[in-house]
Amino acid sequence: MPIRRGEIYFVNLNPVKGREQAGQRPVLVLSIDEINQLPLVVTVVVGTKGENVSRDYPTNVRVLPEESGMSMETVFLCFQIRSLDPKRFPETAAGWVTDEVLGKIETAVSYCLGL
Repeated sequence: MPIRRGEIYFVNLNPVKGREQAGQRPVLVLSIDEINQLPLVVTVVVGTKGENVSRDYPTNVRVLPEESGMSMETVFLCFQIRSLDPKRFPETAAGWVTDEVLGKIETAVSYCLGL
């Protein structure tokens, strides 16, 4: 099944170094579908459980279960951008976000990168 922009997958981010997010995490696909279909890498924003983030910052986007199709609130850490090999991804997505939520994530990523 093809990996698509706006989908959420649980992937294992190990190995990591320093302050990188580690372990099995939700990631939101940020790269465009034309890139995702090539034998390259998939660019993602890393997420964490909403309960782990007590305050909202302009670098984060909080996504409710009804906005993602997942069972938990997730905060996407838009300063934690990674490019991953497609082999890390499971066959099926765990969820997805609407265009509105994806727009919020794009805004936060742009803020983090100074674009």
